[in-house]
Amino acid sequence: MFEVNEYVIHTTGGICKVTDIAPLDMPGADKSRKYYFLVPIKERGSKVFVPVDNPAAIRKVMTDEEAWELIDEIPGIEEMQVENDKMREAKYKEAIKSCDCRELIKIIKNLYTRKEERLKEGKKTTATDDKYFKIAEDNLFSELAFAIGKAKEDMPGVIASRIGSRQTV
Repeated sequence: MFEVNEYVIHTTGGICKVTDIAPLDMPGADKSRKYYFLVPIKERGSKVFVPVDNPAAIRKVMTDEEAWELIDEIPGIEEMQVENDKMREAKYKEAIKSCDCRELIKIIKNLYTRKEERLKEGKKTTATDDKYFKIAEDNLFSELAFAIGKAKEDMPGVIASRIGSRQTV
């Protein structure tokens, strides 16, 4: 169970602060069911309500140590394999909804490779690819930055520097 003032990752809200744990005070709401009241840090004016008995919708934000370990793992994480182009978007959506940072890295690697291949063929990237690349990158960089206390914009350089220094050792 999460506590008030704790930060969590929500499947669609991103990083959120738990502001309350209580029944919903809305018409028709089951007063015996408790909810986490979440405020996304990106959109402080909005709220997300998650039933306490639905643990799949939220998870703890990774720690500083976990973030650095994940960054160190990036070179060894394989890109996402998508055999059927018709299922590509569904796989991306599923991976993003999972809130699993390793899945986000797989998407980013897949889309980077796909972009390079399309450019070599004289083609542009697709709008769908651009959309999911941005979502995956934003979600990954937001959590890593939050965990290690850096700015999200600095994450590409932080990651490149860390991976580069590890590969030369």
